[in-house]
Amino acid sequence: MTARWGLTVPLTGVPLPAHRQLIERLPDLGYTDVWSAETAGTDAFSPLVLASQWAPTLRLGTAVVPVYTRGPGLLAMSAATVAECAPGRFVLGIGASSPVVVGRWNAAEFTQPYARVRDTLRFLRSALAGEKVSAEYPTFSVSKFRLERPPNPPPPIMLAALRPGMLRLAATEADGAITNWLSPEDVRTVRAEVGAETELAARIFVCPTEDAEAARGLGRLLISSYLTVPVYRAFHEWLGRAAALEPMQRAWAAGDRKQANAAIPDEVVDELIVHGSPQACRERLRCYVDNGLTTPVIALLPTGGDPVEQVEALAPR
Repeated sequence: MTARWGLTVPLTGVPLPAHRQLIERLPDLGYTDVWSAETAGTDAFSPLVLASQWAPTLRLGTAVVPVYTRGPGLLAMSAATVAECAPGRFVLGIGASSPVVVGRWNAAEFTQPYARVRDTLRFLRSALAGEKVSAEYPTFSVSKFRLERPPNPPPPIMLAALRPGMLRLAATEADGAITNWLSPEDVRTVRAEVGAETELAARIFVCPTEDAEAARGLGRLLISSYLTVPVYRAFHEWLGRAAALEPMQRAWAAGDRKQANAAIPDEVVDELIVHGSPQACRERLRCYVDNGLTTPVIALLPTGGDPVEQVEALAPR
Protein backbone atom coordinates (compact mmCIF):
# COMPACT_ATOMS: atom_id res chain seq x y z
CA MET A 1 0.00 0.00 0.00
CA THR A 2 1.22 3.51 -0.80
CA ALA A 3 1.35 6.27 1.80
CA ARG A 4 -1.30 8.27 -0.06
CA TRP A 5 -4.20 7.21 -2.31
CA GLY A 6 -6.46 9.94 -3.60
CA LEU A 7 -9.78 10.24 -5.42
CA THR A 8 -11.14 13.04 -7.59
CA VAL A 9 -14.58 14.26 -6.50
CA PRO A 10 -17.34 14.66 -7.43
CA LEU A 11 -17.84 11.46 -9.40
CA THR A 12 -19.45 11.73 -12.82
CA GLY A 13 -23.18 11.07 -12.68
CA VAL A 14 -23.43 11.13 -8.87
CA PRO A 15 -25.25 14.15 -7.35
CA LEU A 16 -23.05 16.06 -4.94
CA PRO A 17 -25.18 15.39 -1.80
CA ALA A 18 -25.27 11.68 -2.70
CA HIS A 19 -21.52 11.43 -2.16
CA ARG A 20 -21.86 11.44 1.60
CA GLN A 21 -22.11 7.69 2.16
CA LEU A 22 -19.12 6.98 -0.07
CA ILE A 23 -16.91 9.73 1.34
CA GLU A 24 -17.65 8.60 4.88
CA ARG A 25 -16.31 5.15 3.93
CA LEU A 26 -13.21 6.24 2.00
CA PRO A 27 -10.79 6.14 4.99
CA ASP A 28 -11.83 2.57 5.82
CA LEU A 29 -11.27 1.62 2.18
CA GLY A 30 -7.71 2.95 2.38
CA TYR A 31 -8.13 6.31 0.65
CA THR A 32 -6.26 9.16 2.30
CA ASP A 33 -7.18 12.13 0.07
CA VAL A 34 -9.98 13.65 -1.97
CA TRP A 35 -9.16 16.29 -4.55
CA SER A 36 -11.56 18.51 -6.46
CA ALA A 37 -11.23 20.05 -9.90
CA GLU A 38 -12.67 23.18 -11.47
CA THR A 39 -13.50 23.61 -15.15
CA ALA A 40 -17.22 23.84 -15.91
CA GLY A 41 -18.77 21.50 -13.34
CA THR A 42 -18.79 22.10 -9.60
CA ASP A 43 -16.55 24.78 -8.18
CA ALA A 44 -13.44 23.46 -6.47
CA PHE A 45 -14.25 24.45 -2.91
CA SER A 46 -17.85 23.35 -2.24
CA PRO A 47 -17.26 19.58 -2.55
CA LEU A 48 -14.38 19.88 -0.10
CA VAL A 49 -16.44 21.77 2.47
CA LEU A 50 -18.94 18.91 2.41
CA ALA A 51 -16.20 16.27 2.56
CA SER A 52 -14.59 18.04 5.51
CA GLN A 53 -17.68 17.28 7.59
CA TRP A 54 -18.37 13.81 6.22
CA ALA A 55 -14.87 12.37 6.71
CA PRO A 56 -12.84 14.29 9.29
CA THR A 57 -9.59 12.40 8.64
CA LEU A 58 -9.26 12.79 4.87
CA ARG A 59 -6.83 15.29 3.42
CA LEU A 60 -8.60 17.65 1.02
CA GLY A 61 -7.10 19.42 -1.96
CA THR A 62 -7.94 21.56 -4.96
CA ALA A 63 -6.36 20.42 -8.20
CA VAL A 64 -6.61 23.07 -9.28
CA VAL A 65 -8.12 26.51 -8.85
CA PRO A 66 -7.25 28.96 -11.66
CA VAL A 67 -5.47 32.09 -10.50
CA TYR A 68 -7.33 34.31 -12.98
CA THR A 69 -11.00 33.48 -12.36
CA ARG A 70 -11.19 34.90 -8.83
CA GLY A 71 -9.64 38.07 -7.55
CA PRO A 72 -6.70 37.53 -5.18
CA GLY A 73 -8.73 38.46 -2.11
CA LEU A 74 -11.65 36.19 -3.01
CA LEU A 75 -9.27 33.33 -3.68
CA ALA A 76 -7.74 33.81 -0.24
CA MET A 77 -11.20 33.92 1.38
CA SER A 78 -12.33 30.74 -0.38
CA ALA A 79 -9.18 28.90 0.69
CA ALA A 80 -9.46 30.17 4.25
CA THR A 81 -13.03 28.90 4.48
CA VAL A 82 -12.09 25.33 3.61
CA ALA A 83 -9.02 25.52 5.84
CA GLU A 84 -11.22 26.55 8.76
CA CYS A 85 -13.52 23.58 8.11
CA ALA A 86 -10.58 21.17 7.91
CA PRO A 87 -7.73 22.52 10.06
CA GLY A 88 -4.42 21.05 8.97
CA ARG A 89 -6.08 18.85 6.33
CA PHE A 90 -6.52 21.22 3.38
CA VAL A 91 -4.09 21.79 0.51
CA LEU A 92 -4.67 24.71 -1.84
CA GLY A 93 -3.67 23.81 -5.39
CA ILE A 94 -3.53 26.74 -7.82
CA GLY A 95 -2.61 26.98 -11.46
CA ALA A 96 -2.81 29.00 -14.64
CA SER A 97 -5.56 26.89 -16.28
CA SER A 98 -6.02 27.58 -20.01
CA PRO A 99 -7.07 30.36 -22.40
CA VAL A 100 -10.41 28.62 -22.98
CA VAL A 101 -11.35 28.43 -19.30
CA VAL A 102 -9.96 31.84 -18.43
CA GLY A 103 -10.74 33.87 -21.52
CA ARG A 104 -13.68 32.28 -23.33
CA TRP A 105 -15.60 31.11 -20.27
CA ASN A 106 -14.69 33.63 -17.58
CA ALA A 107 -14.01 36.86 -19.51
CA ALA A 108 -10.53 37.30 -18.03
CA GLU A 109 -7.26 37.99 -19.80
CA PHE A 110 -4.89 35.03 -19.95
CA THR A 111 -1.51 36.75 -19.96
CA GLN A 112 1.87 36.00 -18.34
CA PRO A 113 0.75 32.69 -16.79
CA TYR A 114 4.06 31.92 -15.05
CA ALA A 115 4.27 35.38 -13.51
CA ARG A 116 0.60 35.41 -12.49
CA VAL A 117 0.90 32.07 -10.73
CA ARG A 118 4.10 33.19 -8.98
CA ASP A 119 2.58 36.48 -7.85
CA THR A 120 -0.62 34.82 -6.65
CA LEU A 121 1.42 32.29 -4.67
CA ARG A 122 3.36 35.08 -2.97
CA PHE A 123 0.19 37.03 -2.19
CA LEU A 124 -1.54 33.95 -0.76
CA ARG A 125 1.42 33.15 1.48
CA SER A 126 1.05 36.53 3.14
CA ALA A 127 -2.75 36.71 3.14
CA LEU A 128 -3.33 33.23 4.55
CA ALA A 129 -0.83 33.96 7.31
CA GLY A 130 -3.13 36.80 8.42
CA GLU A 131 -0.92 39.64 7.24
CA LYS A 132 -2.22 42.94 5.89
CA VAL A 133 -1.12 42.93 2.26
CA SER A 134 -0.31 46.04 0.28
CA ALA A 135 1.88 45.14 -2.65
CA GLU A 136 2.60 45.93 -6.28
CA TYR A 137 3.15 42.57 -7.89
CA PRO A 138 4.26 42.49 -11.53
CA THR A 139 0.86 41.16 -12.68
CA PHE A 140 -1.56 42.79 -10.18
CA SER A 141 -1.65 45.01 -7.13
CA VAL A 142 -3.36 44.69 -3.75
CA SER A 143 -3.96 47.47 -1.25
CA LYS A 144 -4.57 46.90 2.47
CA PHE A 145 -6.15 43.45 2.23
CA ARG A 146 -6.39 41.39 5.40
CA LEU A 147 -8.43 38.26 6.00
CA GLU A 148 -10.96 38.64 8.79
CA ARG A 149 -10.73 34.90 9.54
CA PRO A 150 -7.18 33.75 8.78
CA PRO A 151 -6.92 29.96 9.06
CA ASN A 152 -4.81 28.32 11.73
CA PRO A 153 -2.71 26.72 10.45
CA PRO A 154 -2.45 28.29 7.00
CA PRO A 155 -2.87 25.63 4.30
CA PRO A 156 0.04 24.41 2.20
CA ILE A 157 -0.01 25.72 -1.37
CA MET A 158 0.83 23.51 -4.33
CA LEU A 159 1.23 24.57 -7.95
CA ALA A 160 -0.09 23.00 -11.12
CA ALA A 161 3.09 22.49 -13.12
CA LEU A 162 3.97 20.77 -16.36
CA ARG A 163 7.35 21.95 -17.58
CA PRO A 164 10.68 22.84 -15.95
CA GLY A 165 10.05 26.51 -15.16
CA MET A 166 6.81 25.99 -13.23
CA LEU A 167 8.05 22.74 -11.72
CA ARG A 168 11.09 24.52 -10.31
CA LEU A 169 8.87 27.32 -8.96
CA ALA A 170 6.74 24.69 -7.23
CA ALA A 171 9.86 23.14 -5.70
CA THR A 172 11.44 26.38 -4.52
CA GLU A 173 8.51 28.54 -3.40
CA ALA A 174 5.46 26.28 -3.01
CA ASP A 175 4.76 23.16 -0.99
CA GLY A 176 4.58 20.79 -3.93
CA ALA A 177 3.65 20.30 -7.55
CA ILE A 178 0.48 18.94 -9.15
CA THR A 179 0.58 17.49 -12.64
CA ASN A 180 -1.46 15.24 -14.92
CA TRP A 181 -1.51 13.51 -18.30
CA LEU A 182 1.64 11.53 -17.79
CA SER A 183 2.74 7.90 -17.79
CA PRO A 184 4.52 6.14 -14.95
CA GLU A 185 7.78 6.52 -16.89
CA ASP A 186 7.16 10.27 -17.30
CA VAL A 187 7.10 10.64 -13.51
CA ARG A 188 10.86 10.20 -13.46
CA THR A 189 11.30 13.15 -15.84
CA VAL A 190 9.07 15.37 -13.74
CA ARG A 191 10.60 14.21 -10.45
CA ALA A 192 14.06 15.15 -11.72
CA GLU A 193 12.91 18.78 -11.99
CA VAL A 194 11.35 19.10 -8.52
CA GLY A 195 13.92 17.11 -6.53
CA ALA A 196 13.51 14.19 -4.21
CA GLU A 197 11.81 15.95 -1.29
CA THR A 198 9.01 17.89 -3.01
CA GLU A 199 5.51 16.43 -2.85
CA LEU A 200 4.39 15.47 -6.34
CA ALA A 201 0.71 14.78 -6.94
CA ALA A 202 -0.86 13.72 -10.21
CA ARG A 203 -4.41 13.18 -11.39
CA ILE A 204 -4.42 9.83 -13.19
CA PHE A 205 -7.26 8.91 -15.55
CA VAL A 206 -8.52 5.44 -14.66
CA CYS A 207 -11.00 3.45 -16.75
CA PRO A 208 -11.70 0.17 -14.89
CA THR A 209 -12.89 -2.03 -17.72
CA GLU A 210 -11.42 -5.05 -19.48
CA ASP A 211 -12.92 -3.84 -22.76
CA ALA A 212 -9.68 -2.36 -24.05
CA GLU A 213 -11.19 -0.93 -27.22
CA ALA A 214 -13.89 0.91 -25.27
CA ALA A 215 -11.28 2.30 -22.88
CA ARG A 216 -9.07 3.37 -25.76
CA GLY A 217 -12.00 5.00 -27.52
CA LEU A 218 -12.77 7.11 -24.49
CA GLY A 219 -9.08 7.78 -23.97
CA ARG A 220 -8.67 9.06 -27.52
CA LEU A 221 -11.52 11.53 -27.07
CA LEU A 222 -9.88 12.90 -23.93
CA ILE A 223 -6.36 12.96 -25.38
CA SER A 224 -7.39 14.88 -28.48
CA SER A 225 -9.34 17.37 -26.36
CA TYR A 226 -6.53 18.01 -23.88
CA LEU A 227 -3.23 17.46 -25.63
CA THR A 228 -4.08 19.83 -28.48
CA VAL A 229 -4.19 22.68 -25.94
CA PRO A 230 -0.87 24.54 -26.39
CA VAL A 231 0.40 24.05 -22.85
CA TYR A 232 -0.26 20.30 -22.94
CA ARG A 233 1.15 20.03 -26.46
CA ALA A 234 4.36 21.63 -25.20
CA PHE A 235 4.38 19.35 -22.17
CA HIS A 236 4.28 16.22 -24.30
CA GLU A 237 6.85 17.57 -26.70
CA TRP A 238 9.10 17.98 -23.66
CA LEU A 239 8.27 14.43 -22.59
CA GLY A 240 9.25 13.14 -26.03
CA ARG A 241 5.87 12.46 -27.69
CA ALA A 242 6.03 15.12 -30.42
CA ALA A 243 6.41 12.61 -33.25
CA ALA A 244 3.80 10.19 -31.91
CA LEU A 245 1.20 12.97 -31.53
CA GLU A 246 2.03 15.02 -34.64
CA PRO A 247 -0.59 13.29 -36.87
CA MET A 248 -3.25 14.06 -34.24
CA GLN A 249 -2.09 17.67 -34.01
CA ARG A 250 -2.24 18.13 -37.80
CA ALA A 251 -5.73 16.66 -38.11
CA TRP A 252 -7.00 18.71 -35.17
CA ALA A 253 -5.58 21.92 -36.64
CA ALA A 254 -7.36 21.11 -39.93
CA GLY A 255 -10.66 20.74 -38.10
CA ASP A 256 -10.93 16.98 -38.59
CA ARG A 257 -11.75 15.76 -35.09
CA LYS A 258 -12.55 12.21 -36.22
CA GLN A 259 -9.19 11.81 -37.92
CA ALA A 260 -7.43 13.40 -34.95
CA ASN A 261 -8.83 10.70 -32.69
CA ALA A 262 -7.97 7.93 -35.14
CA ALA A 263 -4.39 9.18 -35.43
CA ILE A 264 -3.56 8.58 -31.76
CA PRO A 265 -1.54 5.36 -31.44
CA ASP A 266 -2.75 2.63 -29.09
CA GLU A 267 0.54 2.76 -27.23
CA VAL A 268 0.07 6.45 -26.39
CA VAL A 269 -3.42 5.78 -25.04
CA ASP A 270 -2.13 2.86 -23.00
CA GLU A 271 0.65 5.02 -21.57
CA LEU A 272 -1.67 7.83 -20.45
CA ILE A 273 -4.94 6.05 -19.56
CA VAL A 274 -4.99 3.35 -16.88
CA HIS A 275 -7.43 0.63 -17.89
CA GLY A 276 -8.12 -3.04 -17.28
CA SER A 277 -9.43 -4.98 -14.31
CA PRO A 278 -9.44 -3.21 -10.94
CA GLN A 279 -6.41 -5.27 -9.91
CA ALA A 280 -4.55 -4.33 -13.11
CA CYS A 281 -5.44 -0.68 -12.56
CA ARG A 282 -4.15 -0.76 -8.97
CA GLU A 283 -0.89 -2.32 -10.11
CA ARG A 284 -0.48 0.33 -12.81
CA LEU A 285 -1.15 3.08 -10.27
CA ARG A 286 1.56 1.66 -8.04
CA CYS A 287 3.99 1.93 -10.96
CA TYR A 288 3.51 5.71 -10.77
CA VAL A 289 4.42 5.64 -7.09
CA ASP A 290 7.41 3.37 -7.71
CA ASN A 291 8.73 5.95 -10.18
CA GLY A 292 8.49 8.84 -7.73
CA LEU A 293 4.88 10.00 -7.50
CA THR A 294 3.94 10.96 -3.95
CA THR A 295 0.18 11.24 -4.32
CA PRO A 296 -1.75 9.37 -7.02
CA VAL A 297 -5.22 10.88 -7.47
CA ILE A 298 -7.67 8.67 -9.35
CA ALA A 299 -9.90 10.43 -11.88
CA LEU A 300 -12.53 7.80 -12.57
CA LEU A 301 -13.69 7.66 -16.19
CA PRO A 302 -17.25 6.52 -16.91
CA THR A 303 -17.60 2.95 -18.17
CA GLY A 304 -21.33 2.43 -17.67
CA GLY A 305 -20.68 0.62 -14.42
CA ASP A 306 -21.55 1.79 -10.92
CA PRO A 307 -18.91 4.43 -10.04
CA VAL A 308 -19.27 3.82 -6.31
CA GLU A 309 -18.57 0.11 -6.76
CA GLN A 310 -15.60 0.99 -8.95
CA VAL A 311 -14.15 3.30 -6.30
CA GLU A 312 -14.47 0.45 -3.83
CA ALA A 313 -12.78 -1.97 -6.23
CA LEU A 314 -9.88 0.44 -6.86
CA ALA A 315 -9.16 0.89 -3.16
CA PRO A 316 -5.59 -0.10 -2.18
CA ARG A 317 -5.26 -3.69 -1.05
